[in-house]
Formats: sequence, C-alpha cells, structure tokens
Amino acid sequence: MATKTSHTPPFQRHHSVVMLDNDDAMRIVKADLANLTMQAKGDRKEELKDHLAGFEQLYGRFLYKRRVGNGIIWNEIQKLPQGAVRSYATITQAHDSVAKELLSKLVVLKLNGGLGTSMGCVGPKSLISVRNDTTFLDLTVLQIEHMNRKYGTDVPLVLMNSFNTHADTERIRFKYERRVNLYMFQQSYYPRVLLETLRPFPEKFNLQDGCWYPPGHGDIYVSLKRSGLLEKFLAEGKEYIFISNIDNLGATVDLGILNFLLSSLEGPEPCEFVMEVTDKTRSDVKGGTLIHYQDKLHLLELAQVPKDHIDEFKSISKFKVFNTNNLWAGLRAIDRLLSSGNLFMDVIINRKSLEGGITVLQLETAAGAAIKNFKGATGINVPRTRFLPVKKTSDLLVVMSNLFTMAYGTLKMNPARTYPSLPVVKLGDQHFMKVREFLSRFDSIPDMLELDHLTVSGDVTFGKHVSLKGTVIIIANHGDRIDIPAGSCLENKIVSGNLRILDH
Repeated sequence: MATKTSHTPPFQRHHSVVMLDNDDAMRIVKADLANLTMQAKGDRKEELKDHLAGFEQLYGRFLYKRRVGNGIIWNEIQKLPQGAVRSYATITQAHDSVAKELLSKLVVLKLNGGLGTSMGCVGPKSLISVRNDTTFLDLTVLQIEHMNRKYGTDVPLVLMNSFNTHADTERIRFKYERRVNLYMFQQSYYPRVLLETLRPFPEKFNLQDGCWYPPGHGDIYVSLKRSGLLEKFLAEGKEYIFISNIDNLGATVDLGILNFLLSSLEGPEPCEFVMEVTDKTRSDVKGGTLIHYQDKLHLLELAQVPKDHIDEFKSISKFKVFNTNNLWAGLRAIDRLLSSGNLFMDVIINRKSLEGGITVLQLETAAGAAIKNFKGATGINVPRTRFLPVKKTSDLLVVMSNLFTMAYGTLKMNPARTYPSLPVVKLGDQHFMKVREFLSRFDSIPDMLELDHLTVSGDVTFGKHVSLKGTVIIIANHGDRIDIPAGSCLENKIVSGNLRILDH
C-alpha cells in the first residue's frame, strides 16, 4: 500500500500539544477526533466514532505513560513463583475418546492483519505460498478441516483482518466456506500521531492515505466483541479461544492444553488465560518475556525496558523464556473484563518514518499483555516445534525444505533429521529478501537434513539436487556471482569469489 505523505499538513498540526498538561492536550485531541468523525458519511460515521473512542482511551494512557515513564520499576520485578510457568511435559494429553467433547468448547482465531511487504509481496501475508503451492491460510484451513473430520466436530475458524487485508481475504473466502465454519471481522483502525505535535495525523477520513494504522493484535478482544462473535460463541457454549499468528506454522490446536483449561473449570480457581512460552535462544533475545510484577504475571516487551537494563533483558540466563504469541483465553472472562472496563494492556509506542521526513507514532497493544487481567493465568513452556514463524525468506527456505514433512496442513520435523533443533539460516537481503527473487535462485530446494548453519550473501544461485551439510558459508562479493552446480554436496565448506556455470 502506497503511503501518501507529500501533502501539506493541515493548519491544526502546527499547534503542538507537546508542552501542554494532559487535560489540555486531551481536550484538543478530542476536538481533532470529532472533526474527523464529522467527515465520515452514513453508517461509516458511527463505525468511525466507535473506533476513535478506542483510540481516545489508548491516547489517554499514552499521555499518562509519557508523564510518569514506562510504568515498569525494574527493581520491583519479582522472581516467577513456583508453577507460574508449567512444563509442557506435565500437561496430561487428552485421549481421542474425549476430543469431540473438548473441541466443542473451542474457537480458533488467527491474526490476519499483516501484509507481505517485508517479503516483497503485495496483499495479505496469509496468501503467500509456503509449501507445495499452499498458502498460510490454506494450511490453516487444512488443519481445521482435518481435525473436524477426524473427531466429528465443527470447530469454527475466525480471521481477524485489518483494513489492509480484509477486502483481499474476503474475495477468496468462497474457497473455504464449504470446508470449515469460517468467520471474519475487521479490527480497529486508528489515526497515526504526528510526533512533532502529538496530534492526529490524518486530514480526513480516508483509510488509504497512509495516515491510519491497525493498532496491534491487542485489539483482538474489543474487536471480537464489536463483531458480535463473542456473544454468538458464548451463546453456543464455547469456553475458550485459541489465538495465534497466521504465519506461525507451529501454532496448531493442542488437545492437551485445551484439556488442561477445561479441567480447571471444575477447580476452585479456573485458568482463564494461558500464554505459550518456549526456551529463549540467542536469536530470540528481543522477544517479550513473562515476569511477576505487582503480584501478577505480566508480559514484558523490549520497548518497556529502561535503556540501562536492555542487556539484562536480553540475557538468556535471567529471562529464560519468551512469548510465542500462542494464547488461550476464556471467552466468559473476556466478556466480563470488557463489560466492566477492566481489560488493560500496556501501550506500545511504535515510531515510523514516512517519506518526506515525517515521523509519526503508532499507539499499539499486544494481545499477550492482557495476561495480567485474567484470573488463574499461567504460562506453559512448550516445545520449540510450536513456534515456527515465517518472517523472512530465510524462514521460508527452512519450511520448504526436507527438514519437515507435511500432513493435512501440519508441518512436523522430519524423523530422518538426527538433531532436535533447526539449522540457523541467514540469506542476504539484497538478493533474497523478496519471495519472487528468492524462488528464482533455487532450481530446487536443497537437501538440508544434515545442515547446522547456512549463510548466503551476494549473487548466489543453486542448481537442482544440491545437498548442504554441517556449516556452509557462501559469499559472492560485489560484482561476482556464484552458481552452485546441480548435484553438489557442500559439507562444512566456505565458498567465496566467483563461480559461474555458463551454458554452451
């Protein structure tokens, strides 16, 4: 989506609220929001008014945070109490005989608001082909469809779209509607904030002008209720919703965790929220982690950490796990917290630089940050196989390879791999960042079963049936090109310089 930033900022943007106290700043911003609402037509006016009411609340928390600081007093972070994070090994796996009963209480929701621009694609990321010409969304539907057939259930699949992805996803829903019980809704849209003045950036209500944004996946709770689906699912007797990113190919329905949650309803303190965490490695140091703070579980994100404690936050010895964003939440608890106005999440301030030297702020929330509001909340330390995100083409190469087998949309580690962990794969951005160019550089995906580490930089191509083992580093310097010949086996090799195979 093109971002238009060449227009002249309107008059009110020159009047900054930066130096005003919170009450005066809020009064002016409320007037800005009212002016935006007046420009909407028909039904869109009430819709916009509802969305801007959510932004107003978030902006108020932003002003408060700006005055008092990030809200986390580092020295008051407490050690996680015993049992705050449970080992997955202690979760009793459910027998197939009770699967139908368990699944009758479940809703599956995928976060589908992201675009594929970081991988050089146009449109929703969920529509990028991942493996055997199947997209993220195809794989999700295959999983739910197979589960429903296997157990004789009808677990609904819900997609939370953003205004960036909603229309494109709606256009292809016909492919899936006869296969799964599919629902979609659009999350909130908020105005960006001009850093210079701390006032709303849009001149008018036009979601395509680059002045609006979806406010993060923490918006799932209020948007689910706004859609009417929360009320519908509660009326149908559903108890829990499983939330995950659609690009996390490891985020499948786990009957053991569902059984743990439903069993807790019979105890003195039901578990209303589970966050799946997994062991942190040196490549995960920026991920949010669970802490015990003010006698509650909190999600601590990097953006909340004081500068002089960032190295400590990244330490894998002190903070041993990180959030996978696989979340399980009680639907009745969500409804109770929203109805009472007690669902609070910390504000995440995301700074964006637009064309023309304009800097804006996006005020966002993270779905996992809601954990502090729920009763009986806990973390479950799950196997790394439940965290398989595809953020870059490096990740895409891994999931396309023979490191995995696939059945009914679910990827599993190839049993022929002798190591329990995945290899580290780093592909240079200049030649491999965009999916189309990435695919053009492989005549076929290499055999990676015995690979530990792969680094590729520069203009490099791979012939058919290449095998990579151990540590392989391939570096083509500027102006050089390396063609790895078909049938090559590279084991613990460094390839550099210029190696080009020409037709004759």
